[in-house]
Amino acid sequence: MTQKTVEFAVGRNPEMGVDGRPVPSPVAPFDIPEPDLDSEHMLINIGPQHPATHGVLRLVCELDGETVVRVIPHIGYLHSSFEKLGEYRTWNQVVPLTDRMDYLAPLIYNCAYVMSVEKLMGIEVTERCKVTRVILMEMDRIFGHLLWLGTTAIDVGAFTPFLYSFQERERIYKLHEAYTGARITTSATRVGGMMADLPEGWTQGLKDFLDTFPDTLAEVDSLLTCSGIHIGRTQGVGVITAEEAVNYGLTGANLRATGADYDVRKDQPYYDYETYDFQVPVGQHGDCYDRYLVRMEEMRQSVAILRQALDRLPGGPMNVDDPRISLPSKTDCMSDMESMIHHFKLITEGIPAPEGDCYSAVEASKGELGMYVVAEEGSTKPVRWRVRPPSFVNLSAISKLAEGHLVSDLIMINASLDIVLGEIDR
Repeated sequence: MTQKTVEFAVGRNPEMGVDGRPVPSPVAPFDIPEPDLDSEHMLINIGPQHPATHGVLRLVCELDGETVVRVIPHIGYLHSSFEKLGEYRTWNQVVPLTDRMDYLAPLIYNCAYVMSVEKLMGIEVTERCKVTRVILMEMDRIFGHLLWLGTTAIDVGAFTPFLYSFQERERIYKLHEAYTGARITTSATRVGGMMADLPEGWTQGLKDFLDTFPDTLAEVDSLLTCSGIHIGRTQGVGVITAEEAVNYGLTGANLRATGADYDVRKDQPYYDYETYDFQVPVGQHGDCYDRYLVRMEEMRQSVAILRQALDRLPGGPMNVDDPRISLPSKTDCMSDMESMIHHFKLITEGIPAPEGDCYSAVEASKGELGMYVVAEEGSTKPVRWRVRPPSFVNLSAISKLAEGHLVSDLIMINASLDIVLGEIDR
């Protein structure tokens, strides 16, 4: 195991930056005057139909001139009701609901859900399944961060990083499609395993991506990290301390940018993450710039994890060898009556669960993602399914982050939180 964290303050030293490149001096923070209490404040709406809200989010802002006095996020425009819908579906039928929450990193939600159900049922997945799920989750961590990177670059006025980021996302889309048949709604996991084994040539396609992606990331790094405009728009903007971040319940890069060293993969390991050699980037200042730096480094660390996972990917079965949990092969189903009966009962009735409840958490691309399921004795559907969504919790801090800043800063602060409304309006 290596040192747990990577602390950095890239771009804070005006004389030395990433890879020894000179960095422009950070733009001095705006001298924001105290609000004039006798002046008339103005209420404006940003969203819900606005590209800078990154989804159907409505921000009701109280302004004193261009200074944000207060901002209240209004959510609920999607009316998804995923958690309620899950109570009327069998354990495996819930999987398609999970990838529609964070449709920017759907495989992480697929894996997080079945991990909780398997823990409830006492199911131990195969080694090949474990490593495959690590591969899929780390691939989608990069996938989610790339969308954040490209759209945040657009918000700051940089178009080229957007093109670079989305070009790399398209390569992961193709890997999604090659494995699951879908680009966004993957629905790849099953209780006790996966929808199928990895297709021939799929791992080589991922290796090809890993061989060239770091070069593209370095290009984006050179365009943004030392850009005077980017530094001026992000350093000292949306500052929150580690103590405040913990009190708000922030997780993921938003928490680690404050200096709080917490990552579920390290602190509550799952799928043998404690055996992988990777580091957790931690910032110092808790501003938009450090949130950017943390996510950039997280993508590099995910590349390292993916290389290790591909090297250790074992042979053997993908699904547990239990006819009460896993579907038989098509050959067995069409040639053996007992297999046909197991197939029929699993599809029509589902997998029975013991009475109890279970909560498990993973480190998603946006923070700690928790899945809580409740079952009655022999129930093939969840009595209750509750999600601890990272974006929903992280968004709660936007009022604290934006207070006293300009409207233009609010756009950057919202972008730096990296939210997705499908998960918020679950």
